[in-house]
Amino acid sequence: MIDYKSVGLTEEDLKEIYKWMDLGRKVDERLWLLNRAGKIPFVVSGQGQEATQIGMAYAMKEGDISSPYYRDLAFVTYMGISPYDTMLASFGKKDDINSGGKQMPSHFSHREKGILSQSSPVSTQIPHSVGAALALKMDKKSNIATATVGEGSSNQGDFHEGLNFAGVHKLPFVCVIINNKYAISVPDSLQYAAEKLSDRAIGYGIHGETVDGNDPIAMYKAMKEARDRALNGEGATLIEAVTSRMTPHSSDDDDTYRTKEERESLKALDCNLKFKDYLLEQGIIDEAWLSNLEETHKEIINKATKDAEQAEYPSVDEAYTYVYDPEGGINND
Repeated sequence: MIDYKSVGLTEEDLKEIYKWMDLGRKVDERLWLLNRAGKIPFVVSGQGQEATQIGMAYAMKEGDISSPYYRDLAFVTYMGISPYDTMLASFGKKDDINSGGKQMPSHFSHREKGILSQSSPVSTQIPHSVGAALALKMDKKSNIATATVGEGSSNQGDFHEGLNFAGVHKLPFVCVIINNKYAISVPDSLQYAAEKLSDRAIGYGIHGETVDGNDPIAMYKAMKEARDRALNGEGATLIEAVTSRMTPHSSDDDDTYRTKEERESLKALDCNLKFKDYLLEQGIIDEAWLSNLEETHKEIINKATKDAEQAEYPSVDEAYTYVYDPEGGINND
């Protein structure tokens, strides 16, 4: 871990960061249990990427706009999508804030919290977020727009078009590539030839850097500096956060393309365990604090699960609501 004091963080900040990393992980783990019990249909996990997500989120401010990708559970939890909201979406219930129970799980959105809706094709959120950054600049807002993608998504056309546009117009935009080294089953060696994905920033005329995605302090530093540059009129930033995917691609993936030894080795890279050990070694937290946090998060998740499971499903009549209206949609007068 880099020195937290050098980036303006306090011991209380570190405890808060770990709290959200742990909550994101615990919700993620509960979703897997529900899936294996046959109660929810699908899970796509962010386990192993919580340090990147919370480090990034902790540097953002109210009014900033985000376009997350499907593994960003810890990120969106911090930004305002509660465990109950996540459970409603996973069970496909009527009050799901993402889509009213129509969208796949992990397709996050929350208008009041500035989280843009997303579709399944990867990297399509990049032009949306870049467009939001353009609007923020035109409106002279002191905010930024962000987007996260996996390294596989960084090879899509939408990614390059969006980053190029952001560079040309010096937009207040930050893109974070969360490089977990696998695009579903394709290893990074078969995805790109660059030594660092942040080197692509040179071609867009923007700042680029690679950080240790398992260090939330390093991620906070990179994101804070990127935000400051954007608001100073210095344009966009591309951050590559190198981390690990500790689970299969999704609950429908058998993960057989990775050896048992490789899967076992990921445990030593677990960002949550590493950060917890760091806080214990520094004397910032103790076992009593951890035990209390564990109990608090268990209560939150148990209640969210129970309430969501008992919530109402949408009726068949609502299947086409907010999907398509040949007369012009909800804004048609």
